[in-house]
Amino acid sequence: MFLVLLTYERPLAEIDKKMRAHVAFLEKGYRAGVFLASGRQMPRAGGVILAVAPSREDLATLMEQDPFVSEGLARFEIVEFRTSLHHPALASFADAGTRAVRDVPSSRRE
Repeated sequence: MFLVLLTYERPLAEIDKKMRAHVAFLEKGYRAGVFLASGRQMPRAGGVILAVAPSREDLATLMEQDPFVSEGLARFEIVEFRTSLHHPALASFADAGTRAVRDVPSSRRE
């Protein structure tokens, strides 16, 4: 599993002009089964993507296609990790041999 950290390199006004293209890129990644969750960093300095991919290299190749990256608006860092515990909802994405935590509520409590 991977965590992708995007860091904006340009002013937010420039980022916002490319947001639709970036969201289209994200949607393509979700449809391909690579992206699991994504969102803005708080404060708004970049973004975060939870992903699964065959390799770090494959994910980096995909991330180079993000309009934010290809147009020099953001840079990315990939953090690879092995799951050891996971929420049952992520069982199909967790590494083999890892354990789902039991008795976890199916929905988030606010």
